[in-house]
Amino acid sequence: MRVTSVIRFVVLLITLLGTWFIVQTYFDRTWKVVSLRSWLGATNNPSSKQLPRYECGNQKSCPQNHFAFKIISGAANVVGPSICFNNIVIMSSVKNNVGRGLNIALVNGTSGQLLKANTFDMYSGDINILDTFLQEIKHGTFVLAASYDDAATKMNDKIRAHFVELGSSHVSNLGFRDNWIFLGAKGLKNKSPFEVHIKNDKNTNKYDGWPELLEMEGCAPRKTD
Repeated sequence: MRVTSVIRFVVLLITLLGTWFIVQTYFDRTWKVVSLRSWLGATNNPSSKQLPRYECGNQKSCPQNHFAFKIISGAANVVGPSICFNNIVIMSSVKNNVGRGLNIALVNGTSGQLLKANTFDMYSGDINILDTFLQEIKHGTFVLAASYDDAATKMNDKIRAHFVELGSSHVSNLGFRDNWIFLGAKGLKNKSPFEVHIKNDKNTNKYDGWPELLEMEGCAPRKTD
């Protein structure tokens, strides 16, 4: 009887130890992983925390007395451009106020308020309308432009001169179906740092007959004088 009792005791002890080992090494760790917070998608891992959103969805915030902006050109003749300024989407396909050619927004350089937003079809006779539009821009006004499909057809030297006056460095070289995005201002003394241009080149085009879309974001200094 004593031998049988000892054997039963040893078996019971081994069972208890085994159960304790399983609980400590498996269930305890599993419970920490499958907690309520992690089950609902929350976690203490800093790398999984949502990154802060900046104005216009930009990757960096802007200092005081600056306006955040983002300009995206059109993609071929399929996806329209987008212009965001001071955290307001001014022009986009969603707003249904963009079109092929040049999409231009005028913004007050002091308040950041939208003044005008127009689309100019460079295939049609909008060139004279665009000329008048550019001539009437007042001193201190921000000018944001984005190409869609083609912005250079019928663009004459007079129109290009207007954009040069606004601070453009690339408009003189803008060709058929080139992509171009630009932010300048009336009254600039120097060239604008906010401009991107890519040539239409069949050897490098991302789309059939069109280069890849362009995207630019930054901080435009508020006019204070």
